[in-house]
Amino acid sequence: LRSVMPDSGLRIPGRLPLLLTHQGVLLPGSSGRFRVDSPRNMSLVRQRLLRGTSLRSTIIGLVPGSRDPELGTDPLPPLHRTATAGVAVQVVGSNWPKPHYSLLVTGLCRVRVSALVQERPFVLAEVEQLDKLDQDAGPAEPAPGPEIVDLSDKFYQAALRLVGVLDLSAPVVARLRRLLDGLPRDSLPDVVASMIRASDQEKLQLLRSCWDAVDLEERLRTVLPLLTRQIEALKLLQKSRSLGPAQGPPGGRGGAPRGQQFSLEGGEEEEDADDMAVLERKVHGAGMSEAALKVCLKELRRLKKMPTSMPEYALTRNYLDLMVDLPWNRSTTDRLDIAAARRQLDQDHYGLERLKRRVLEYLAVRRLKASLKGPILCFVGPPGVGKTSVGRSVARTLGREFHRIALGGVCDQADIRGHRRTYVGSLPGRIISGLKSAGVHNPVLLLDEVDKLGKSLQGDPAAALLEVLDPEQNHSFTDHYLNVAFDLSQVLFIATANTVASIPPALLDRMEVLQVPAGYTPEERVEIAHRHLIPAQLQQHGLTAQQLLIPQDSTQQIISRYTREAGVRSLERKIAAICRAVAVKVAEGHGAPPPRPPPPRKSRTRSLRRSRERAPRLTPVSAERGAPPEMPIVIDRAALGDILGPPLFDMEVSERLTLPGVAVGLAWTPHGGEIMFVEASRMEGDGQLTLTGQLGAVMKESAHLAISARTNARRYQLTNLTGGPDPLEGTDIHLHFPAGAVTKDGPSAGVTIVTCLASLLSGRLVRSDVAMTGEITLRGLVLPVGGIKDKVLAAHRAGLRCLVLPQRNQKDLEELPANVRADLDLVLVRDLDQVLNTAFQGGFP
Repeated sequence: LRSVMPDSGLRIPGRLPLLLTHQGVLLPGSSGRFRVDSPRNMSLVRQRLLRGTSLRSTIIGLVPGSRDPELGTDPLPPLHRTATAGVAVQVVGSNWPKPHYSLLVTGLCRVRVSALVQERPFVLAEVEQLDKLDQDAGPAEPAPGPEIVDLSDKFYQAALRLVGVLDLSAPVVARLRRLLDGLPRDSLPDVVASMIRASDQEKLQLLRSCWDAVDLEERLRTVLPLLTRQIEALKLLQKSRSLGPAQGPPGGRGGAPRGQQFSLEGGEEEEDADDMAVLERKVHGAGMSEAALKVCLKELRRLKKMPTSMPEYALTRNYLDLMVDLPWNRSTTDRLDIAAARRQLDQDHYGLERLKRRVLEYLAVRRLKASLKGPILCFVGPPGVGKTSVGRSVARTLGREFHRIALGGVCDQADIRGHRRTYVGSLPGRIISGLKSAGVHNPVLLLDEVDKLGKSLQGDPAAALLEVLDPEQNHSFTDHYLNVAFDLSQVLFIATANTVASIPPALLDRMEVLQVPAGYTPEERVEIAHRHLIPAQLQQHGLTAQQLLIPQDSTQQIISRYTREAGVRSLERKIAAICRAVAVKVAEGHGAPPPRPPPPRKSRTRSLRRSRERAPRLTPVSAERGAPPEMPIVIDRAALGDILGPPLFDMEVSERLTLPGVAVGLAWTPHGGEIMFVEASRMEGDGQLTLTGQLGAVMKESAHLAISARTNARRYQLTNLTGGPDPLEGTDIHLHFPAGAVTKDGPSAGVTIVTCLASLLSGRLVRSDVAMTGEITLRGLVLPVGGIKDKVLAAHRAGLRCLVLPQRNQKDLEELPANVRADLDLVLVRDLDQVLNTAFQGGFP
């Protein structure tokens, strides 16, 4: 200090720049680190501390409990009149997450703020020194009285007892004793006050009291009770530790407790002591693997030595919090009651027998062998058939936690494996984040839309999933953010996809593919609607079965005229629209008498007929009259027209087959099966073939193969426009596939194109109830194709009754529902002769 202020006899300058801080209070004789990020404080550092030419310019005043406004032009808040004069011994600048400085300041003495000289760009004030910096400098004070001497001796003895109960090495104790012996008695309360531990509120009251109590006696009386409490707490801690680890406080591993060591580190903020001790106990109690515990303890040691203002402090703390929160050894116990699981699955879902059987098989094997690894299942099917809900039902059946991970559009492999912690904003991958959310290490993780993963310059997430979904490797899955292995072998992974065509073969090989029914029959849709969809929508819209009644024939009308899909999402939306319309009527007539109970089940048909006759039409006329609706409101065909509008789909198959040159084919899409019309026309020309309708290369080849049927022109009685034997002589053929905005490809349209050309060139009509699918060869053979179940269900929905299928696809018919097979005439063919004989009324010559 003499080298800093040689001219003033160890006196503080009369004017000091003030640092406004709300992070704590600096006592004389102690050091503290303070974050500087407000406009006035930043200006003080830049203009005084960084540009100062002498050591004297590093002396500043710290005003506690004052927050500088966000804008430097805002008026100053009321300032505390007592401040600490200190020396800024270190200035560290940083630009993350925003520009700021970190100051290490050592307190010199108390000062009183007399008047403000300036407020901008930083605060400058006239100050009056209150404490001596040296016994030989400053104004003379009267000799202390007997009470002060006695109180000072008690305080000194208490400070020695505080050092004595600390469980530290002998050299450290000796240095502390020499420190206390060398301190002036008037500085002793300040030094000890910076060592003791208390709650935040107590520290604030204690430090403010010390600041205002400049008199030595008052300071001693203020600090002595808290010093005594600290000593008693340390004695109790010593006694509990002597009882052994089993009876002592948690978290101790030998050596001094974390709180005691931290209390003696003057450069750190004391409020972090309890937090660090709690974090250390959590690390030891998380049950993590030995390698993970070793990494966490190393990071914890680094965190204790790191200033809180450093950007790396927050990154390390977030990493330790994640490691503690991960479910290293937390799990749920599976419910292995097969009969109860069967009832639960049947209650949640109608149909889906193959999926239910696979879940029951897993439960049975798990009951016989508890160490069974979690299988990797992949549910494949069109949207809306219940893949996600089946996964949730599986979790509920097993009694496990459920978490869904959406993978649609993911194109960065870091989303699976996580980011390395060297990057700014790094995060763990979705697998580790999902386990943290689930809270156990054996949940059901649903990887939704795994077929829609992308690929970019950031890597291939599908390749990153290989380790996750490989039962032989996922017991040691390493996330880049964790950088330690985590066991995923007990996780039950369920992936969903619309098609396996876009899933990489290596990834598909690691999963057990289960085909979800590609579509529901109308009868199944009616059952699903009345068992699940209608009750759920009634509950969501605040209605009851006594207020709204949707008969089964109305549900069938919705299915056939307003929806045409493989799943039941559109059906659910239509039912929701009906519930909203009825809710308006119920809300308008809320003063009506209580609803009457529904009619008895045995007279349901007659009662429904009478209810339709007297049920109100949901029209604006009824709303104008204001009459309360009669309960229940029955949704008949007229009400469907009022709510849903005119039908969206018509039975147009027979109407479009009124001219030669039109045939009906069957196509497969990721959304299920569809019927497809093929139209042909001819005109004078030079034998060219024109194809329209967004066709792929394979379908174009099928069209050219179909033209080869002219080799049998005489046999099939095919002629051109002039009646010649060659059907393409002087004739151009135009083949069109409607719905031109949709890309079409595949070999299964070969037999349909041949039938269409045969109808055009022979002038005969194709039967209106026949649809077909199959690939053709140059010799006229019919080869098998895929998606038979989807296509058959699509034809059944469209009202077709006769289907022409390749004979080698007979094995695929076993998956069809019995009622569908009973309604359809399935004709299995080997060549084109059988196709044409079935497609035309009376056969084909």
